Amino acid sequence: MTDIAPPTTAGTTQSPPQPDRRPSGGAGPDGPARSYAALAADESREDYSLRYAPHSFRRWSPGTVAGTALGGIAYLADFAIGASIVFTYGFTSGFASILTAATIIFVTGIPIARACAKYGLDMDLVTRGAGFGYFGSTLTSLIYASFTFIFFALEGSIMAQAMHQAIGLPVQLGYLLTTLIVIPIVFRGMGALAKVQAWTQPVWIIGMILPFLVLAFEAPDAWGSFSSFGGTEGAGAGFHWLGFGLGTGVALSLIAQIGEQADYLRFMPAKTEGNKRRWNLAVLAAGPGWVIIGAAKQLGGAFLAFVALEAVGKTHALEPIAPQIEALKPWLGGFALPAAAIFVIVSQVKINVTNAYSGSLSWSNFFSRVTHRHPGRVWYIFLNLAIALTLMEMNMFAALNKLLGFYSNVGIAWIAAVAADLVINKRIGLSPPYIEFKRAYLYAVNPAGFGSMVIASTVSILAFFGLFGDYAEAFSTFIAAGLAVTLCPLIAWATRGKYYLARPNPVNGPDVVVDDITATHTCAVCDTAYELPDIADCPAHAGPVCSLCCSLDATCGDVCRKAPAAGPVLMPLPTVPPAGSAAAAGGGSRLV
Repeated sequence: MTDIAPPTTAGTTQSPPQPDRRPSGGAGPDGPARSYAALAADESREDYSLRYAPHSFRRWSPGTVAGTALGGIAYLADFAIGASIVFTYGFTSGFASILTAATIIFVTGIPIARACAKYGLDMDLVTRGAGFGYFGSTLTSLIYASFTFIFFALEGSIMAQAMHQAIGLPVQLGYLLTTLIVIPIVFRGMGALAKVQAWTQPVWIIGMILPFLVLAFEAPDAWGSFSSFGGTEGAGAGFHWLGFGLGTGVALSLIAQIGEQADYLRFMPAKTEGNKRRWNLAVLAAGPGWVIIGAAKQLGGAFLAFVALEAVGKTHALEPIAPQIEALKPWLGGFALPAAAIFVIVSQVKINVTNAYSGSLSWSNFFSRVTHRHPGRVWYIFLNLAIALTLMEMNMFAALNKLLGFYSNVGIAWIAAVAADLVINKRIGLSPPYIEFKRAYLYAVNPAGFGSMVIASTVSILAFFGLFGDYAEAFSTFIAAGLAVTLCPLIAWATRGKYYLARPNPVNGPDVVVDDITATHTCAVCDTAYELPDIADCPAHAGPVCSLCCSLDATCGDVCRKAPAAGPVLMPLPTVPPAGSAAAAGGGSRLV
């Protein structure tokens, strides 16, 4: 049992330190404060990569956050994916596949987006508290990291193809250039990403609309011919269940995109009566809403590829640059090539800065738990990009359908399990009513979410490789989703929700009355102030400890979860900034 002072704001006059980790200095109860590497200590670049995003840092409006998040879905992989599905399975089956996958992604994305925005947490931290446990979510960090480098490689391949057509740059050199160009932007964090997305948005919008506008005037009958297209593989124009199932599996590979949206949504400001309508709309648009645009892009990409098929051939029709050029030629003539190239390059930069940024967050989460070290998010940019570059050099674009179809089995099992916990388990009381992400209060593994994901993905992968017949192979992603949604509440019920919390949270848990969650405690390990949701009571250090220092501690033996031997933890009163201060007003850290 712990003894902790209630988090009240009474009697406090001192302004807390800004929540930027110091590289050195200060002293905790056990000696000098933890010293972080310089890059890990700079939150203007680090962006609270492994922890709760404090209110003092969330200085953007709901519209700005939503606009930045939606800027990251400018990618043209949707064009290639949609064209590949329709070319392989025909228009009718492909159209049904794209709409079905979009519906599933939208429905599962709603609760995840709201949780990330409400609690200021990224996808990994939400996964921890939504049925997976502290180490259980380590595997999902790898799943998410693989999503970012697979799609970085796919987008980079498209960009390299554009540069090859525009200026004759060898594709292999194009791969390297597409990798290097994003590093300076991603290195600087959310502030730089927001500026890039805003500055490039007008160019992207014009480039996206113009080809369809040209075709509307120059080839008005093309859509009618497209709707009866039977594909290039002999599938036929009619509906086929096998083609529908396989196509849906490919489209569902994009389900983990909600994680990249969450990396922006965690910076959403607090929801208030004054901004409630704008907040809800922004979260819906920037969270699951991306897939509406995504599905339209898949169908639009398939349409452009169909129109260009006769002129450029099947192989080049699947590469977004060639259909763009063919669509623009009637109006732009010789300028169609540079115009299409500019659009493709801008689109790919917009998405690949997001892929690289999100990948760095995911690798940071993974290695901090495995190694108990955190050199800084920015170092993992290079790991993620090195893997993506290797995939590009291996020509992964040629195996698009098979690779994405396989990946979607794992991705949907993970996302469906998290969504089931948020929608079902929390509503019926099998799961705590809030998201607890701190190591101090979590079991290592929670079988409710983690177990359901492992079972669902294993069975669906076996089905994907044909073990249970043709129809099970085609509908393996439906098997993954169905098992995950069913097993998550069943396992939680069977275990009576035992593995969600190792002990109650006396700092800001649901049973604690908190007057102001922006109040801070100074971490006993790194000697820096953090807001209450980022703090745990720590018997090993006899005081408050921040979530990252808690994660990185390799010597504490998890004594906090071994009560009553751990003994009481006496906590000081939390400190709040006086009204009108920068932190109270949401000024927070400097963004560059």
